[in-house]
Amino acid sequence: MKLISWNVNGLRAVLRKNFLSYLAEEQPDVLCLQETKCTPADVEALWSAPYHTQWNWAAKKGYSGTAVFSLEKPISVVRGINVPKHDTEGRVLTVEYRGFYLVNAYVPNSQRELARLEYRQAWDRDFLKYLRKLERTKPVLLCGDLNVAHTELDLSNPKANVHNHGFTPEERAGFSALLKAGFIDTYREFEKEGGHYSWWSPMSGARARNVGWRIDYFLCSTTLRPRLRNAFIRADVMGSDHCPVGVILE
Repeated sequence: MKLISWNVNGLRAVLRKNFLSYLAEEQPDVLCLQETKCTPADVEALWSAPYHTQWNWAAKKGYSGTAVFSLEKPISVVRGINVPKHDTEGRVLTVEYRGFYLVNAYVPNSQRELARLEYRQAWDRDFLKYLRKLERTKPVLLCGDLNVAHTELDLSNPKANVHNHGFTPEERAGFSALLKAGFIDTYREFEKEGGHYSWWSPMSGARARNVGWRIDYFLCSTTLRPRLRNAFIRADVMGSDHCPVGVILE
C-alpha cells in the first residue's frame, strides 16, 4: 500500500502544472494533500482519476485546507479535531481504514516574528490529545506538513535558524512530544543522514542548491512499525515549494 503526502501550495495552481501527470506516474493508493486553498467545487471537474475524495477546507476562502484521495472508500471521515478554535482552517482530515486511522495534517505556521508561536504550542498539545484518543481504538498513521524541522539534520542551516519559525525550541519540543508518545518518524527508520529535504524557499535558487528543510512527514504508531516497508522523499517532483513524501505499508 503506497501512501503519499504533498503540500501542493494551491491545488488549482499545481493542476496547471504537473499534478495529473504526477498522479498517473506515482499511482498512490492514498494521496494526502495540504494547503489545497480550494473547495472540491473549484477543481473536481478537472480530473477523472478513480479516487474517493474527502475534503476539509478553511472558512477563509483560498486559505489552508486538506484533502485525501483514496482508492479504497474510508470507513469514516472526521474533519478537524473537535476543538472549535482550531477547526476553522481546514487543517486536519482523518479517514478510517480497517487497520488504522490516517490523519492528514497541515500544522499551523508560527509565522515571522513568531507571532503565532503561543497558538502553535496550544495547537500541538491539543493535536496530541486527539491522536492519543484515536490510538485507543486503532493505530494511527499521521502525515502532512508539520511545519517544523525536528533536528539539525532536518535543515541546511540549523545554527542560523535556531530562533526562526519552524526551528524554535518550542516547536521542536512539540514534535519530540509526538515521539515520546510512541509515534515513529518513518523516514528516519530508513535514512539516518542529513541533506534530505521536503521544502525549499522559492528565493535565491535554494532548491537547485538543495538548501532546504524537512518539514513534511509520515509518523506512525509503534504497532504499525512491522507493516512499514519503506519511507521516501520525492525531491525531484516539482510543482510546489514542497515535494511529495511517502511510505509503503504491507
